[in-house]
Amino acid sequence: MAIKVFYTTLKNKFSLNSIRKTLLFSLLLGLFFISNNLSAQFNEKPVLNLETEDEPLLNWGYYLGFNQYDFKFSYINNAPDILVEKSIGFNVGLIGELRLNNHLDLRFEPGLSYTSRNLGFTGFTEKRDAIREVKSTYINFPLLLKASTKRLGNWKPYLVGGVSTSMNLGSNETSLDDNSAGTFRMKKSVYNYEIGFGIDFYLEYFKFSPSIRGVFALTDELVKDVDPNSPWTGNIDMMQTRGLFINFTFE
Repeated sequence: MAIKVFYTTLKNKFSLNSIRKTLLFSLLLGLFFISNNLSAQFNEKPVLNLETEDEPLLNWGYYLGFNQYDFKFSYINNAPDILVEKSIGFNVGLIGELRLNNHLDLRFEPGLSYTSRNLGFTGFTEKRDAIREVKSTYINFPLLLKASTKRLGNWKPYLVGGVSTSMNLGSNETSLDDNSAGTFRMKKSVYNYEIGFGIDFYLEYFKFSPSIRGVFALTDELVKDVDPNSPWTGNIDMMQTRGLFINFTFE
């Protein structure tokens, strides 16, 4: 019954039309920037754009993108899984890059990520008890190592990985209310590791880089209810964020 109530509420509550329109706009914008240079970039002898772009010791830029956050749960005893309904959020941030050599760069990417997740708990008949909406605004501080191949004309693939710390402004960690009063609480500080890949495209006036990245929490984020036998948190051993980022970088 609780599962049915959970999905019915989600269907009535979520409208992703505006987010989808924004996502489509960003994808079209990226394709527009690439389309005028794509054929030249993959020629055997293309006209090189921004030939000295990677030579300075320091580089700067910014990124826009989208995310989809999930939770990974570990349980004390065997029980039905907590259901997680994911949605599409957005990312925005700045980039500071320190050149180490021709193939390695150290990157600091402070930014903001907004996401919303809904949790569905079994064993309840009332939807106000079965569903908890978890809205999170993370301020992220990633320190990453970027490993690039040799530049191939006007494009260059790369791998990126490192660690990050995040501050969750919507954690409710200090709230005196818990799930018995309808408030789901999380820890404010989270530590993560990140890994991903992307491609640098050297356009006529700037470098454009689409990338995909996974973000995985290293620490437990759950603040348990006061009641140790809470039907919401009593059986949870650990709760950790998992996230997928799609970013569009401009440098």
